[in-house]
Amino acid sequence: MTATIAPPTLNFGFLTVLREAGGYLGGYLVTNQWGRPLEFRLSTAIQPNRVQQILYARTLEPYLCADLIGKTLLDKTTMPVQLLLTDTLAALDLRLRVDVPVLWLAPCESAPTPAGEDQPSTGTSLVGPAPSNRGMIHCHARFSGDAATIREVLERLTGAMDLAEPFARIREAIGEARKLGVTGR
Repeated sequence: MTATIAPPTLNFGFLTVLREAGGYLGGYLVTNQWGRPLEFRLSTAIQPNRVQQILYARTLEPYLCADLIGKTLLDKTTMPVQLLLTDTLAALDLRLRVDVPVLWLAPCESAPTPAGEDQPSTGTSLVGPAPSNRGMIHCHARFSGDAATIREVLERLTGAMDLAEPFARIREAIGEARKLGVTGR
Protein backbone atom coordinates (compact mmCIF):
# COMPACT_ATOMS: atom_id res chain seq x y z
CA MET A 1 0.00 0.00 0.00
CA THR A 2 1.39 3.37 -1.04
CA ALA A 3 0.80 6.40 1.12
CA THR A 4 -0.12 9.56 -0.72
CA ILE A 5 1.49 12.71 0.62
CA ALA A 6 -0.62 15.80 0.25
CA PRO A 7 1.19 18.95 -0.84
CA PRO A 8 1.72 21.40 2.00
CA THR A 9 -0.93 24.02 2.55
CA LEU A 10 -0.03 27.45 1.30
CA ASN A 11 -0.28 30.47 3.58
CA PHE A 12 -0.49 33.99 2.20
CA GLY A 13 0.13 37.29 3.93
CA PHE A 14 -1.89 40.33 2.86
CA LEU A 15 -0.56 43.73 3.89
CA THR A 16 -2.32 47.01 3.27
CA VAL A 17 -1.39 50.46 4.50
CA LEU A 18 -3.99 53.21 4.59
CA ARG A 19 -2.90 56.82 4.33
CA GLU A 20 -5.33 59.12 6.10
CA ALA A 21 -5.40 62.50 7.80
CA GLY A 22 -4.40 60.84 11.07
CA GLY A 23 -1.37 59.19 9.51
CA TYR A 24 -0.51 55.78 8.13
CA LEU A 25 -2.27 52.68 9.47
CA GLY A 26 -1.52 49.11 8.47
CA GLY A 27 -3.34 45.82 8.58
CA TYR A 28 -1.90 42.35 7.99
CA LEU A 29 -3.99 39.24 7.38
CA VAL A 30 -2.61 35.72 7.03
CA THR A 31 -4.86 33.25 5.22
CA ASN A 32 -4.57 29.73 3.97
CA GLN A 33 -4.88 28.97 0.25
CA TRP A 34 -8.68 28.96 0.51
CA GLY A 35 -8.77 32.46 2.00
CA ARG A 36 -9.59 31.39 5.55
CA PRO A 37 -8.10 33.74 8.15
CA LEU A 38 -5.31 32.36 10.29
CA GLU A 39 -4.03 35.54 11.94
CA PHE A 40 -4.72 39.28 11.85
CA ARG A 41 -2.61 42.19 13.07
CA LEU A 42 -3.24 45.91 13.10
CA SER A 43 -0.73 48.72 13.54
CA THR A 44 -1.18 51.95 15.39
CA ALA A 45 -1.37 55.11 13.31
CA ILE A 46 1.94 56.75 12.46
CA GLN A 47 1.96 60.47 11.70
CA PRO A 48 5.32 61.77 10.41
CA ASN A 49 6.14 65.31 11.48
CA ARG A 50 7.38 68.03 9.14
CA VAL A 51 11.05 67.51 10.03
CA GLN A 52 10.78 63.80 9.16
CA GLN A 53 9.03 64.67 5.90
CA ILE A 54 11.91 66.99 4.97
CA LEU A 55 14.72 64.64 6.01
CA TYR A 56 13.29 61.45 4.51
CA ALA A 57 11.99 63.18 1.35
CA ARG A 58 10.90 60.60 -1.27
CA THR A 59 12.03 57.71 0.94
CA LEU A 60 9.53 58.55 3.71
CA GLU A 61 6.55 56.57 2.43
CA PRO A 62 8.51 53.34 1.71
CA TYR A 63 10.17 53.68 5.12
CA LEU A 64 6.83 54.09 6.91
CA CYS A 65 4.96 51.41 4.93
CA ALA A 66 7.69 48.77 4.66
CA ASP A 67 10.06 49.25 7.59
CA LEU A 68 7.91 50.68 10.36
CA ILE A 69 4.48 49.23 9.64
CA GLY A 70 5.06 46.16 7.46
CA LYS A 71 8.13 44.74 9.19
CA THR A 72 6.67 45.36 12.65
CA LEU A 73 3.42 43.57 11.78
CA LEU A 74 5.33 40.63 10.29
CA ASP A 75 7.63 40.36 13.30
CA LYS A 76 4.61 40.05 15.60
CA THR A 77 2.95 37.38 13.45
CA THR A 78 3.42 33.72 14.28
CA MET A 79 2.20 32.15 11.02
CA PRO A 80 4.80 31.73 8.25
CA VAL A 81 3.73 32.60 4.70
CA GLN A 82 4.92 31.46 1.28
CA LEU A 83 3.92 34.73 -0.42
CA LEU A 84 3.31 38.19 0.94
CA LEU A 85 0.95 40.36 -1.09
CA THR A 86 0.40 44.08 -0.78
CA ASP A 87 -1.86 46.55 -2.52
CA THR A 88 0.40 49.41 -1.38
CA LEU A 89 3.30 50.10 -3.74
CA ALA A 90 5.41 51.74 -0.99
CA ALA A 91 5.19 48.52 1.05
CA LEU A 92 6.95 46.55 -1.70
CA ASP A 93 10.28 47.60 -0.16
CA LEU A 94 9.45 45.15 2.64
CA ARG A 95 11.10 42.59 0.33
CA LEU A 96 14.43 44.20 1.27
CA ARG A 97 13.82 43.11 4.90
CA VAL A 98 12.28 39.61 4.56
CA ASP A 99 13.18 36.29 2.94
CA VAL A 100 9.78 35.65 1.41
CA PRO A 101 8.68 36.91 -2.03
CA VAL A 102 6.64 40.11 -1.78
CA LEU A 103 4.35 41.06 -4.61
CA TRP A 104 2.37 44.18 -5.35
CA LEU A 105 -1.12 43.63 -6.67
CA ALA A 106 -1.48 46.72 -8.84
CA PRO A 107 -4.89 47.97 -9.90
CA CYS A 108 -6.30 46.81 -13.24
CA GLU A 109 -5.65 50.28 -14.66
CA SER A 110 -1.88 49.61 -14.66
CA ALA A 111 -0.38 50.01 -18.09
CA PRO A 112 0.26 46.59 -19.64
CA THR A 113 3.87 45.77 -20.43
CA PRO A 114 5.57 42.44 -21.14
CA ALA A 115 6.15 40.19 -18.12
CA GLY A 116 9.67 40.24 -16.74
CA GLU A 117 10.33 43.82 -17.78
CA ASP A 118 11.38 46.34 -15.17
CA GLN A 119 9.05 49.25 -14.48
CA PRO A 120 11.48 52.12 -13.75
CA SER A 121 8.75 54.51 -12.61
CA THR A 122 7.65 52.14 -9.85
CA GLY A 123 10.86 50.20 -9.12
CA THR A 124 9.09 46.95 -9.91
CA SER A 125 9.36 44.05 -12.30
CA LEU A 126 6.13 42.84 -13.90
CA VAL A 127 5.26 39.23 -13.14
CA GLY A 128 2.00 39.14 -15.10
CA PRO A 129 -1.75 39.38 -14.69
CA ALA A 130 -3.33 38.27 -11.43
CA PRO A 131 -5.61 35.25 -11.53
CA SER A 132 -9.08 36.16 -12.81
CA ASN A 133 -7.59 39.37 -14.30
CA ARG A 134 -7.95 41.18 -10.97
CA GLY A 135 -4.95 43.47 -11.54
CA MET A 136 -1.31 43.09 -12.42
CA ILE A 137 1.30 41.41 -10.24
CA HIS A 138 4.69 43.04 -9.76
CA CYS A 139 7.68 42.04 -7.68
CA HIS A 140 10.51 44.25 -6.41
CA ALA A 141 12.93 45.12 -9.22
CA ARG A 142 15.92 44.00 -7.12
CA PHE A 143 14.28 40.59 -6.71
CA SER A 144 13.05 39.90 -10.22
CA GLY A 145 14.03 36.26 -9.64
CA ASP A 146 11.00 36.05 -7.32
CA ALA A 147 8.77 36.10 -10.41
CA ALA A 148 9.24 32.37 -11.09
CA THR A 149 8.47 31.46 -7.47
CA ILE A 150 5.41 33.71 -7.48
CA ARG A 151 4.09 32.16 -10.69
CA GLU A 152 4.70 28.64 -9.36
CA VAL A 153 2.83 29.32 -6.10
CA LEU A 154 -0.06 31.07 -7.86
CA GLU A 155 -0.43 28.17 -10.32
CA ARG A 156 -1.12 25.91 -7.34
CA LEU A 157 -4.12 28.09 -6.44
CA THR A 158 -6.02 27.11 -9.60
CA GLY A 159 -8.57 29.88 -9.11
CA ALA A 160 -9.37 28.91 -5.52
CA MET A 161 -8.80 32.42 -4.23
CA ASP A 162 -9.38 36.00 -5.35
CA LEU A 163 -6.14 37.78 -4.42
CA ALA A 164 -7.79 41.22 -4.24
CA GLU A 165 -10.61 40.23 -1.87
CA PRO A 166 -8.61 39.89 1.40
CA PHE A 167 -7.58 43.56 1.14
CA ALA A 168 -11.26 44.54 1.34
CA ARG A 169 -11.59 42.38 4.46
CA ILE A 170 -8.59 44.09 6.05
CA ARG A 171 -10.01 47.56 5.37
CA GLU A 172 -13.38 46.50 6.78
CA ALA A 173 -11.72 45.02 9.88
CA ILE A 174 -9.80 48.27 10.37
CA GLY A 175 -13.11 50.14 10.22
CA GLU A 176 -14.60 47.83 12.86
CA ALA A 177 -11.51 48.17 15.05
CA ARG A 178 -11.91 51.95 14.91
CA LYS A 179 -15.49 51.63 16.17
CA LEU A 180 -14.17 49.61 19.10
CA GLY A 181 -11.37 52.12 19.72
CA VAL A 182 -8.64 49.57 19.06
CA THR A 183 -6.69 51.63 16.49
CA GLY A 184 -6.06 54.47 18.94
CA ARG A 185 -3.98 52.35 21.28
